[in-house]
Amino acid sequence: MRYLVISDIHSNWEALEAVLAAASGKFDEILCCGDIVGYGPNPREIIDKLQHCGARLVRGNHDKAVCGLDDAADFNDTAREAILWTRKILSPDQHQYLLNLPHGPLPVEGGAFQLVHGAVHDEDEYLYDPAEAFDDLHVARLPLTFFGHTHYQCVFSLSPQGEFVSTFHEPGAPHPVIEMELEKGWIYLVNPGSVGQPRDDDPRAAFGLYDSGTRRLELRRVKYDIESVQKKMREFRLPDYLIKRLSFGR
Repeated sequence: MRYLVISDIHSNWEALEAVLAAASGKFDEILCCGDIVGYGPNPREIIDKLQHCGARLVRGNHDKAVCGLDDAADFNDTAREAILWTRKILSPDQHQYLLNLPHGPLPVEGGAFQLVHGAVHDEDEYLYDPAEAFDDLHVARLPLTFFGHTHYQCVFSLSPQGEFVSTFHEPGAPHPVIEMELEKGWIYLVNPGSVGQPRDDDPRAAFGLYDSGTRRLELRRVKYDIESVQKKMREFRLPDYLIKRLSFGR
């Protein structure tokens, strides 16, 4: 099976459309590591699109906050403002869709690999630091885990001999910057990056392609119409900070 692996769309319709166009013909199913809403101006369209595509996904912390599973008390002011706005414009059915999203780890292909939002041991935990990733690799149980939450495109891996390797996206690289064939016996944590709100100093939408038959992984970037998203965010009076940061990818 060929998978389009995405995460952290954050209600960014233009970014998702650009990713789908760039990956067209290269995948059979969409997998998403959560946070499909929050921050951006098109949560309704994003939910409808993912439902229509039959995407398989786990919930993120913003998804939980929007549907009321989390009170958003730990969110910063701008994130909370966007959460409250999103709650108001979703239909009852869309709220229920978010409410029904499973938490990770979610096994795929009978447990060949899995999806989580944050860490394997805690769906709300951020895996920025290699030391944190090293610990999570030891509790992953499965040889491959896709995760999101940090908005950083990267791969953490552990060899059978205990060798730890971390590979990060290089900001501004014009071509795919991470391409590999996953080795048997190794354990991998893979973050495809954020579709709609990158924070690794590259504003392009991030995504991954994974072929479970060949075990080939590609992590890519694609440009999208940021100005159109920002215009809609201004029209909806979403926080100015969230609007400006899209231009810089941080």
